[in-house]
Amino acid sequence: HVQLVESGGGSVEAGGSLRLSCTGSRFSIDDYDVGWYRQAPGNECELVSTITSDGDTYYGDSVKGRFTISRDKAKDAVYLQMNSLKPEDTAVYYCVADSIGLDDLRYDCYSGIVNRPTGQGTQVTVS
Repeated sequence: HVQLVESGGGSVEAGGSLRLSCTGSRFSIDDYDVGWYRQAPGNECELVSTITSDGDTYYGDSVKGRFTISRDKAKDAVYLQMNSLKPEDTAVYYCVADSIGLDDLRYDCYSGIVNRPTGQGTQVTVS
């Protein structure tokens, strides 16, 4: 059963920064498109950012200019650098992967995460 592993969450004050990491458990994510989505209690699933295997990136409107997604193929990892954090960024952040693409998550996050490798999530709390 392929799975992703997220880390790097925590509690920060508004305006602070965190860097999340995503790696594959028992498989390499280097040839996959990888994305980050988040879910807060009572809120819908929201696609935050994606990066293709070639390095093309996408950002949701709510995080543009504040978050940066990147990948290091030597370390088989994808990162989400989150700056200028706001209380509304508080959520559990998950990474998700697909070898074909993740564009459909922009339009239907809930359906998009079904049957795709994802992880247990990492909590980000901004106060």
